[in-house]
This record gives sequence, C-alpha cells and structure tokens, in this order.
Amino acid sequence: MDIIQMSKKEIKRLEVLEKVKTKQMTHRVAAEILKLSIRQVKRLAKANREQGAAGLVSKRRGQPSNNQIAKEVKQKVVDRLYSTYTDFGPTLAQEKLAERDGVEISVSSVRKIMIEEGLWKPKKVKQPRIHQLRERRGCFGELVQIDGSPHDWFEGRSPKCTLLAFIDDATGALLQLKFVKSESFFSYAQAAEEYLLQYGKPVAFYSDKNSIFKVNRVSNSKTEALTQFSRAMLELDIEIICAESPEAKGRVERLFKTLQDRLPKELRLLGINDPESANPYLPTFMQHFNQRFAVKPRSTINAHRPLTATDNLDRILTWQEERTLSKNLTLQYHFVLYQIKTDRPSYALQKASVKVCEDATGHVTILYKDKPLAYSIYHRQAKQALVVSSKDINAVLDNKNQSYKPPLDHPWRKGFATPLSKWSANKGDIST
Repeated sequence: MDIIQMSKKEIKRLEVLEKVKTKQMTHRVAAEILKLSIRQVKRLAKANREQGAAGLVSKRRGQPSNNQIAKEVKQKVVDRLYSTYTDFGPTLAQEKLAERDGVEISVSSVRKIMIEEGLWKPKKVKQPRIHQLRERRGCFGELVQIDGSPHDWFEGRSPKCTLLAFIDDATGALLQLKFVKSESFFSYAQAAEEYLLQYGKPVAFYSDKNSIFKVNRVSNSKTEALTQFSRAMLELDIEIICAESPEAKGRVERLFKTLQDRLPKELRLLGINDPESANPYLPTFMQHFNQRFAVKPRSTINAHRPLTATDNLDRILTWQEERTLSKNLTLQYHFVLYQIKTDRPSYALQKASVKVCEDATGHVTILYKDKPLAYSIYHRQAKQALVVSSKDINAVLDNKNQSYKPPLDHPWRKGFATPLSKWSANKGDIST
C-alpha cells in the first residue's frame, strides 16, 4: 500500500472534491469554499476521478525551486563574504555586493547564506521595553539632536577618537559629522560653525546633560549659570534642550549604533586610516546615508533661520570669561598675566570690566565694550595642575601617553642602507 503525503490544503481539497464526486455539492459551491475559479475546480475534480488523491498532490514537490540562486552566483557571494565582508551584517553586505561587485541578491538570501556558513547568528527577539512615544517634529530644522560617541572608529589603525553627529528630528537626516579628539566646547563649536554656515540657525539643539551643555552644579553666587556652549547658542538665539534620559533622545542614540556598524567598514574598504583623512569623506557618507534612511517631514517649511550681520561666529564661538582690570591695567587668565597697552590715561580703564575671548587655536582677544584692546604678556606662571572632568580624563591620559607611530611607508619600516650593511653584504656577518 502506497502512502501519499499531502498538505493540509490538499487534504481540504480532497474532502470537498469527494462531495462533488458523489453529487453532494456543486462545482460553484466548491469553488466558493476553496476560493478557486469554477474552471479550476472542474480540473481538480477530473484529476480526482481519474487518479484519486494522488491527482491532487503538487507535481513540483521534491523538486528544486525555479527561483533558487544559481550555484555560480552563490559561490561568488560566499567567496566575497569570506574575503571582504566577514564581519558585515546581512543588510550592509547585500548593499556592498550590489554596489562593488554587481551581484543583485536579496537581503534575506544573503542572511540565509551567512547563517549556513556560520558568519551570522540570528538575534534573539528581546522583550520590548515600553517608552512614551514622541512623534517627530513637523519641520526640518525645528529640533536637531546632537551628541558624541567615543569609539574605535578606525579598528586599531589610528588612536581612538570621538565622532560628533547632528541629526534632524523631523527627517532623520544627518546634518553634520566630524571626527574630534574628544567632546569639548571647542570641538562642538567647530562642528556647529560648519553646520550653521551650511544650513543656518535651527530653532533648538537637543542634547544630553553633559557639562558642555548644562551646568550640573550651580554655585550659590550663580543661580542662572550658563556653560560656554549654552552662552554661545543664546547669543545666536538657538535654544538648548537637555534630555532626561538616553531614551528621550533615542534617534541620535540609535544613529550611533548604526554608524558604529557601517562607518568603520566603509572607512576600511576605502583605505582611510585616520581622522584627518576621514573628515573630508564624511559629507559623501552623509549623502548616501540620507538617501537611504532620511524621510520626508510632515511640513515643507524649513525652520532654519539665516545668519545675520550681527552673528559674528568668530567671536561668539570662543571661550569667554569676564575680568576686571587692576590699577596697573593688568589681568590674569589661565595662569598668564596680560598687560593692557593704551594711549589714553591709565585711570580711564582702571577697574574696567573686560571680556577675554580665546579661540580654538589658543589666540586670546581682550574686548572692552566689544572693541579689542592691545596687550602684551607680562608674566607666564609655572604650569599648574589640570582641572579635568571625569568624562575627559581618559582622553587626556591617552594623548599624554600616546607615542609616535611611524606610518607603514616610513623609511624606518622599510630599512635603509648603511656603510656597515653594505660591508656585511659583501664580507659576511661581522661575527665571522
């Protein structure tokens, strides 16, 4: 007795067609039950009368699919996965196979091949954590999330550094990327300057509670203290909003998870090994990233405002502190004593309040009523102990202990000829 393997769908068809065979049901009713055309039901009924249950079994069962990947294509994909895309995820590997190797294959097929080869493990579905949903803002430039991520972006080919990112909340578009040594006022100021010159002034920046953006310990004498970055944004009429938790600014947090996966691999494929070479490439990366991931905002209004004639970024984006001139027209700033030079009587500037502005290069400008004063360095004190926040201490120590590493093409690595080496090549080893 032969055993016929049938699916549930085929068993249901057999039950209905048996009733059609015994005149208990019409072809029209059977077609409605099986959700087939009357012509298809008549064809199946004829097969059932002539061949029995075997006539209802699919003839394609046990045969390879017509849509399966060709062996040559699959072998090429496997070779590229092992040679170049070993640590890539299925989605990124599929993109690079199509972009660099001309292999058109679906993400699910690449994932299946990687699982078969042991290059990818399916992730377990985690229990979802419920957070309060916040919809995207409606206008481009209404809210821009900013943050930095210290990471080994060059996979050991260069010292660790930090990537600063600005992402628009309404569109999810990357607006600014910049490699810097660490998160600091000057690094954010340089990134913000490039962003402001390209797009204009957004309504608000959304950040964490880093001391660059928020004074976390307010003294009794300063009830409304501002950080240097907050002061600069206030002068530009840009609001600073600090999130209560990482989940609140989840868009930029998820962004860094994606960048830490994709960006190092892109840099590796292009042979970029240091931040100085990577920064000019980042606009191209942002363009490709935005084409794939950015969405259209609900409103077509651009909330960015153009820079005005009074928005002097060279002055606003400096480290500024207030000082009071002494009777001798001197002031102290960062262990340096500055002597003001003036043609006016000295009593005119005694006890005057001035503003000391320092840029990223360390150049100091002293302003009195928004006009620069001439000065000379009268005395430079001995180097004092550094005051460093807990978040920046690793960067300070890493830069302090970092030794010079010559590049791969440096003559030290290639070796060079000496009189002794020439003599040894002709005479043999000196020990002999």
